[in-house]
Amino acid sequence: MHGYDLRKRLREDAGALANLSFGSLYPALARLEAAGAVQAVVADSPVAAPAALPLTGSISGERAALVARRATAKLGGRSTRARKVYEITRRGEELFEQLLEATDRGGEDGRAFSLKLAFARHLSAPARLRLLEHRKLEVSDRLRRASDSLAAPRRELDRYERSLAEHARDALALELSWIDNLLAIEQRSAGEAERNAPHHRSSAAVSPTGRKSTP
Repeated sequence: MHGYDLRKRLREDAGALANLSFGSLYPALARLEAAGAVQAVVADSPVAAPAALPLTGSISGERAALVARRATAKLGGRSTRARKVYEITRRGEELFEQLLEATDRGGEDGRAFSLKLAFARHLSAPARLRLLEHRKLEVSDRLRRASDSLAAPRRELDRYERSLAEHARDALALELSWIDNLLAIEQRSAGEAERNAPHHRSSAAVSPTGRKSTP
């Protein structure tokens, strides 16, 4: 996929990535390409440039986009550069799995968890359970600390400060309930998969006489 199309796809499909800028995307693609995680394929022919590109989110990106638009206008709306299409490599697939399953011992923020959950279909069932259980521990700890702070604040809070603190506590309680529901669904799915799996044959075989014999 071309970088422009990749950003468009991410903005449409992944809410956690909605604010991804060209200033972040292209350096990331360059790092992945240097690491052998993606490889670039240049199309055979140049493509028409869009009439108006969205803001790139960086000054350098805007300058490059302006230069490209001016050059394209002089050529009658055709770009002189072929599209650079990126595709994932086997090394990239391995890195993707490692990043999804990695657990930050220092604690992950909500955005990192959301990113992993968005791609959780690529994880094994045990890995999904570990992801949710780890997040549950983090949110439970934060909820406990938020409740303790409200019960015994270090200083007197006015009604606005208390309202914000209560809102933060209630948001954590809601997230914990949501995670508990996701965990219950995953555990049910894992149980159903285990029940539906073919049973392993016993190492003991039954002889024609009805006696068990070990092969």
